[in-house]
Amino acid sequence: MTEHLGLVPHLVEREDRDGAVYLRSHHALGAAARSTGVWLDRWAARAPERIFLAERSGPGWRTVSYGEAQARVRRAAAGLLDRGVDGPILILSGNSVDHALLTLAAQYVGLVTVPVAEQYSLIPAAHARLRHVVDLVRPALVYAEDAVAYADAIEHAGCPALTSLATLERDGDVAAAHAAVGPDTVAKLLLTSGSTSDPKAVETTHGMMTVNQVQIAACLPFLSARPPVLVDWLPWNHVFGGSHNFNIVLAHGGTLYIDDGKPLPARFPRTVENLALVSGTVSFNVPVGFAQLVKAMEADDALRRAYFRDLDMIFYAGASLPQEVWAKLERMALDTSGRMPLITTSWGLTETAPAALLQHQPAQGAGIVGVPLPGVEVKLLDVGDGRMDVRVRGPNIFDRYHRNAEKTTEAFDSEGFFVTGDAMRLVDAADMAQGLAFDGRLSEDFKLSSGTWVQAANLRLEVLGLLGALAQDVVICGHGRDALGMLIVPGAAASGTPDDGALRCDQAAEIRERLEAHLASTTGSARRVTRALVLAEPPDMGAGEVTAKGNLNFAKLRARRAALVERLYDDADAAVILPTPDMH
Repeated sequence: MTEHLGLVPHLVEREDRDGAVYLRSHHALGAAARSTGVWLDRWAARAPERIFLAERSGPGWRTVSYGEAQARVRRAAAGLLDRGVDGPILILSGNSVDHALLTLAAQYVGLVTVPVAEQYSLIPAAHARLRHVVDLVRPALVYAEDAVAYADAIEHAGCPALTSLATLERDGDVAAAHAAVGPDTVAKLLLTSGSTSDPKAVETTHGMMTVNQVQIAACLPFLSARPPVLVDWLPWNHVFGGSHNFNIVLAHGGTLYIDDGKPLPARFPRTVENLALVSGTVSFNVPVGFAQLVKAMEADDALRRAYFRDLDMIFYAGASLPQEVWAKLERMALDTSGRMPLITTSWGLTETAPAALLQHQPAQGAGIVGVPLPGVEVKLLDVGDGRMDVRVRGPNIFDRYHRNAEKTTEAFDSEGFFVTGDAMRLVDAADMAQGLAFDGRLSEDFKLSSGTWVQAANLRLEVLGLLGALAQDVVICGHGRDALGMLIVPGAAASGTPDDGALRCDQAAEIRERLEAHLASTTGSARRVTRALVLAEPPDMGAGEVTAKGNLNFAKLRARRAALVERLYDDADAAVILPTPDMH
């Protein structure tokens, strides 16, 4: 049903050598633009009147065409050069037209931007994270669109501030500076999630980003067949929203409608409103966002028709898409438009710009992340039980972390492959074209006292599915112990009475019942969670328990709440939820 998209087949070459499996795409890698500014100039010449960027303004949209964007980018670039900016530009505020134009202006003349999560600035408890970033990148200029809301954060930056792009713009000749920008020029510093340590800054070059778009386009030809249209909320301080999605639009002369909603209860109605106004050709989201969208479309025929009218691709990332949501999207697409968009995902990290693997043929269900993109080499090392340690190298892979030589050295093996820390499984060991399935983070695995390895990332997803609305998240515990336990971050359906950091949970009986059902159908100590405790205090971003992406920093949370981990293993503690004795 996706024949209209002209999808490129998976063609994968395999080599077995020195105990490792090496995979490469058989498809050739084409030439890439030398810089992102080349893309802007190209589309300003070819389609100057076409809308490039749009953001909400009253009942409609404020739009900027490619011709207008090019003119403003050149004027802002002239302003940056006139000011003598000679270091990184720290961007504090979120997605907006002016944020985009400032980013492109800096890149146009070889300057570096550092977009950071808005939470670092707007949540006082997170200012320690902001100070870490400032100390790391040493900005020369800070940008925030609201001088009042960001006043404290601007002060923390300790450098000149810019709160209006218009005040920066001026006439000037930027041709020489633009001509000097090449593939090796650093375009931005992107912060890693900081889920296992303080965030590192990845030096992201123009070449990493432009090559990655050539790789993606080689496998998804419909992106080049008609300019893509996106209605997208994903934040630009993350590589997914800021490099992958933004550059798909710019590289192909598409249009980006900046969605000022989010998949949060208070913000999702705005996303629904925006999607009803604009029919996109590509839809990017996280699984929880698609789940909320499906629910909204079930109750709104007009929204469903607008969403599927021009849709070529549904792309999920961040976690596996629940099969129930996948099936509903398929059924709605066929019932509404009579044709099937490609439902897919890819795999990559901040260090890979980001796409390294891509499922560019229809997959039978979620979790399959695809095959190597053209130019990417994948190295797989067997770590037991069918799991493979995945490593990558190629022209879209980073060279270094900013001002962190030690972590840079640790990041690469003796062959120059980036050691990602992720695990994969071959979908079919006899057919490489079936691709790879994501199988958790190796760094989250640990051993019980018996020596049994626990695949904590996979177990966490399994338990979250089991607990549903009772748990917003869970932290798997048990390193060096004889049994598995977990700390539960309560969800919307959970309540109770605080008990010294834990919660006497009103839903303890239901949690216990679900755990017992899981235990009854589970064998092996590596998957049997035999005790649980509900957290009374939410994870603290300021203390590093929550990353900029909103993920839990599991190691930090366990360390800060070590006393609660100890309580997990005290059968006499009234706050600990235990299965019945015969389940141990």
